[in-house]
Amino acid sequence: MSWQPNQESLGTLATCLRDSLSGFNQTAQKQAEIMLTQAKASPDINNYLAFIFSSATPAPGTPVQQPTEWHVVRSAAAIMLKNNIKSNLKGIPESSLQLIKLAIPLGIQDTNSQIRSFAGNLATEIVRCGGLYSWPELLEVLLKMIGNEGNQYSNEAQEGAMAAMAKICEDNTKVLEREQNGQRPLNILLPKFIEATKSPLPKVRALALKAINEFTPRKNQAMLNVIDTLLQHLFYLSEDKYPDVRREVCRAFVRLVETRPDKLLPHIGGLVDYILTQQKSEDEELATEAAEFWLAVGEHDNLWQALDPYLGKIIPVLLECMVYSPEDIALLGGASDDEDEEDREEDIKPKFAKKNLKRGAAGAEEGESQEDNGYEKMAEEGLEEGEIDDEDEDDDGDENPDEKWTLRKCSAAALDVFAGDFGGKVFHSILPYLQTNLKHEDWPRREAAVLALGAVADGCMGVVVPHLPELVPYLISLLEDPEPVVRIITCWTLSRYSSWAASLTDGAQKQSYFEPLMEGILRRMLDKNKKVQEAGASAMATLEEKAGKQLEPYCGPIIQQFVLCFSKYKDKNRWVLYDCVQTLAEHIGPVLARPELAGQLMPTIIDRWQRVPDQSREMFPLLECLSYIAMALGDAFTPYAEPIFNRCVNIIHQNLEQSMHAKTNANFDQPDKDFLVTSLDLLSAIIQALENAKAAELVTRSQPAFFELLSFCMEDPSDEVQQSAYALVGDCSKYVPEQLRPFIHKIFTILVKKLDLDDILDEEIDSSFSVVNNACWSAGEVAMQFKEEMAPFVPELLRRFVEIISNPGVPGGVVENAAIALGRLGLFHAAIIAPHLPKFAHEFLTVMDEVDTSEEKATAFRGFCNVVSQNPQSIENVLLAFFSSIARYQDLKLRNPIKQELHEAFLSVLKIYQQLIPGFVDFLNKLPPQDQQALKTTYGL
Repeated sequence: MSWQPNQESLGTLATCLRDSLSGFNQTAQKQAEIMLTQAKASPDINNYLAFIFSSATPAPGTPVQQPTEWHVVRSAAAIMLKNNIKSNLKGIPESSLQLIKLAIPLGIQDTNSQIRSFAGNLATEIVRCGGLYSWPELLEVLLKMIGNEGNQYSNEAQEGAMAAMAKICEDNTKVLEREQNGQRPLNILLPKFIEATKSPLPKVRALALKAINEFTPRKNQAMLNVIDTLLQHLFYLSEDKYPDVRREVCRAFVRLVETRPDKLLPHIGGLVDYILTQQKSEDEELATEAAEFWLAVGEHDNLWQALDPYLGKIIPVLLECMVYSPEDIALLGGASDDEDEEDREEDIKPKFAKKNLKRGAAGAEEGESQEDNGYEKMAEEGLEEGEIDDEDEDDDGDENPDEKWTLRKCSAAALDVFAGDFGGKVFHSILPYLQTNLKHEDWPRREAAVLALGAVADGCMGVVVPHLPELVPYLISLLEDPEPVVRIITCWTLSRYSSWAASLTDGAQKQSYFEPLMEGILRRMLDKNKKVQEAGASAMATLEEKAGKQLEPYCGPIIQQFVLCFSKYKDKNRWVLYDCVQTLAEHIGPVLARPELAGQLMPTIIDRWQRVPDQSREMFPLLECLSYIAMALGDAFTPYAEPIFNRCVNIIHQNLEQSMHAKTNANFDQPDKDFLVTSLDLLSAIIQALENAKAAELVTRSQPAFFELLSFCMEDPSDEVQQSAYALVGDCSKYVPEQLRPFIHKIFTILVKKLDLDDILDEEIDSSFSVVNNACWSAGEVAMQFKEEMAPFVPELLRRFVEIISNPGVPGGVVENAAIALGRLGLFHAAIIAPHLPKFAHEFLTVMDEVDTSEEKATAFRGFCNVVSQNPQSIENVLLAFFSSIARYQDLKLRNPIKQELHEAFLSVLKIYQQLIPGFVDFLNKLPPQDQQALKTTYGL
C-alpha cells in the first residue's frame, strides 16, 4: 500500500471502534459513537477502516493490543466500512476504493471465520451497489482461491472465498445470468462451482452447492448446459458424511423438481429411499430440508403421480415425524395458565399490513384467506441476506418449535398435499394410525394423530365425512384436554372440518355438531393459556370464513364473546382477535349494522381506537379491522367516521413528513410504511361505506388537503403504499368525483407514468405489477367519471394499455384491468382510438374472453363497440372472434340501463357489418352452430 496511516489517528480510531461495541461502559460507548460520526467526514476514514480490518495483528504502538480486543476493533471497522459502502459507494474516492479492494481478499483469507464472513459481506456490498463490472477482477480472484491449483492457499482462504462467492450469487443472481460484453458470468461460474463440490474441504463442498442452488430453481441456459454433470455430482455427494453437504443436496433435488422434473423422474425410486433416509436423520435441519422434497413433488403438476407406488413407505415416516420430539417438548414447557401475564416485547413478532383490500381483475376486491393451515410459518424478516455471522447461524436452537418451520410442520404439510393428490387412498393409509393414536395416553402421540386428521381434511373430506359424526364429538371433548398443546391442535383440526358442520341442513344435526363445535372454539378463546386463546381465535376466524351467512343467528353470542376477549387479551392475541372481528364483518356484511350487534361491538372497538397511540404497531390490525367494519356497516358507520377519517389523514401526514426528514437527515429513521398502507385502505373503506354527500364532506374538510397527501402517496418509494393510493384514487372517482376534479390533472399525470412497464425492476416485479394493476383499474374508473375531460391523456393511456395487454410477461389480472380501462376509454374517445384499432383488437378480444362477467366488462365492451363503429373495416382478421364474443356474452345479473345499453351497442355494430359484408349470412355460417343460433335468437340476424 502506498498510503500509510498516521499512528496517532490509527490509535484513536481503534479505541473508538472498540468502545463503540462495549456493552459494559455506556458512557465510553456513547462518546465513541459521537467520535465515529465525526470521523466519517475525514477523507481518509475508509483507508483507515480497510487497514484495520485487513490487519491480522495490531500495529505497534496501537493502544489496543489484546487479541480479543483487536478482533472487536476489526469487526467494528468492517461493519462501519460496509455501512459507508452501502450509503455512499459513489462518494468514496477511487484511491480509497482500491485500498478496500486490496483489503477484502486479505480478510477472505483470514484465520478467523467471522472476519472471513465480514470480508464476504463487504465484497457482496460493493457488487450490489456498484454492479458486478465495477470490480471485474473479483470473481477471478475468488475462483483462483477456490481452485487452489498451486496449493498456495490455506483451507481458510478456500472456505472464505467460497463463502464470499455464495453470498455474491445470493444477492446478484440475475446479474450473473445476464449477458454483458458478449458473455454471461454464470456460464463460467457454474462449471467451477460443480468442480468445487469435489473439494476435500466439507465446508467448500457445502458452500459450492449453496451457490449452485441459487440457480437450480431458475431456467437459464447455463444451468441447462451443466444439468447432467450436476446430477452426477449430486448422486455422488448424496452419501457425503457431512450433514451440511447432504442438506444442500436435498435442497438441490427440491429445487430441480420444478425446473427439471424430467431429469428426476427416471431416478424417483432411488430418490424416495434417499429422501426418507435423510428425513430420519438426527440433524433437524437436514431432515426438514429432505421433507421439503415431498412438498415440492406433491405440488408438481405431473411428478406427484410417480410417488403413488411409494406411498406405503412415505406416509409412515411422515406420521412418525409429526410427533413432538423430547427436545421440542422440553422447549414447549409444561401446562401453564398464563392469561394474566403481560406479553414480552420480543414475543410480539413484527406484523405487516396484509393488504386485504386490493383491486383484482375488473376491480373486484380480493380478500386473503383467513385460514391458517397450522404448519406453514413464514420466516420472519430479519437481517439482510448474507448478514448473519457464522457463529450466529444456529442461534435459534432454543427457539420455540411452534414459532419456526420444523420437520413436524413440514411433514404435516406434505401429508396435506398428498391428501389433495391421492384423496381417499391417503386417509385409508392413516386410518389404522388414527385408531391407535387418537386416544393414546401419551399426549404427544394423541396430539400428532389430531394433527394428521386435520392435515388430510381438505383432500380427503369425502371419505372422512362418514366418520365425522363419531370423530367431531371426540375432538370437541379434546378441547378440554389437560395438555394445552392438544387443545391448540384440536382447535385447528376442528376448524378444518367446520365447513362440514356448517353445511348441515338438518336442525337436529346442526344442534348436535355445528353448535357444540362453535361453542367449544369460542370457549377456548377464553382459555387460561394464551397460546390456546390464540389457536381458538384463529380457528374461529376460519369457521367464520367457512360458515359465512350460516353464522347470522349466532352473531349475538359471538360478538359478546369477542367483547369479553378484548377485556382479557394481551397485546399479541389482540391482533388475532382483530382478525376474527374483520372476518365476521366480511362474511355477514350488513347484518353487523343491526343496532343490537353494532351496539355491542363498536364501543369496544372505539375504546381500543382511543387507547392505541398513533405510532403503536397495534394500529395496523386495528385500522385493517375498521376497514372491514366500515364496509359492513355502510352508512351506519357515520357516527364514527369523522374522527377516524381525520386521524387517518393525520397519520398519513405525519408519516410523509417523517419520510422527508429521514431523506435529508441521517439521524432520522425512516417511518414504517404500514401506517400509510392501512390508513389509506381505511380511508377507501369509509369513502365507499358512507353516503356520497357525507364522504364528500369529509374529503372537503380534510386538513391537510386530502388530494395533496394522496398525490405524495402515489409517488412514495414503497410499492405497497402506491398500491393502496391508486385504489383510493379509483374509489374517489366513483364516490367523490367533484372533490377529485380540481386535482385530476396532477393525479393523472402521476398515474400515466406508473403504467410504463420499462420502469419495473426485475427484483421488484411482483410488487410493481400490483401497483400497475391498481393504476389500470383506477384509470378505468376515472375514465368513466370524467369522460371527455380525459382527452389530453388518451393517446398516452392508449399506448400504455396496448403495451400491457400485448406483453405475455404481464400477469393476467393486470392485463384484464388494462383491457377494461382501454375499452372504457372508447366510450368517450372513440375517434381518437379508432385509427389504432388493428394494433389491439385481437389482444383485447382474447383478454375479454377470460374476464368474468361484470359491469366493468360490459362497459368495456360497449366502449370497444364505439371504437369499432368508427373504423369497422380495420379488424377483418378478428371479425369472427368478435362475433363469437358477442354471441357468447351472457350476464343475467347485469342491471339496467347497463344491460340494455350493451345490447344496443352489440346490435348496432352487427348491423354495421350486415351492411358492409356482401353475403353476410354466409359469413355468419363460418361461426360455430351455437354462436350462429345465439346471434339469431338474441339479435334477430
